[in-house]
Amino acid sequence: MSARGHSLFVAAALSAALAVAAGAFGAHGAASPQAAEWLRTGAQYQMIHAVAVFALALGGRFTRQGWLMLAGAAIFALTLYAMALGGPRWLGAVTPVGGMFLIAAWLWIAFSAASMPRQSL
Repeated sequence: MSARGHSLFVAAALSAALAVAAGAFGAHGAASPQAAEWLRTGAQYQMIHAVAVFALALGGRFTRQGWLMLAGAAIFALTLYAMALGGPRWLGAVTPVGGMFLIAAWLWIAFSAASMPRQSL
C-alpha cells in the first residue's frame, strides 16, 4: 500500500471509530429524540463512507476522491453531532456542504472509472 493509501486507510479507521461512538451515544445517551436522530444520521453516513474509503485505500486508486469523501463525511456528520450536543442550529445550514462533497466524490469516482480501460480497474 502506498503512503497515500496508508494515510487514507488510517483516516478511514478513525472516521469509522467516531461513527460507532456517535451512534452508541445516540442510542444510549442523547438528550432528546432530535439529538438521537442527528447522531444516528451522522453516524450512518460517516460509517458508510468510511467503509467506502477503506475500499478505495485498499484498491490503491482514487485516493484523492477518498480524501474528498472523508472530508464530506466529516462535515456532514460533525455538524449534526455538534447540534446534537447543543451546538448552534445554524450548523444545519453547513451540513449540506458535506453532502455536496460526498456527491462530488462519488461522481468523480464514476467519471474516473468510466475514463479508464476496463482491464485497469
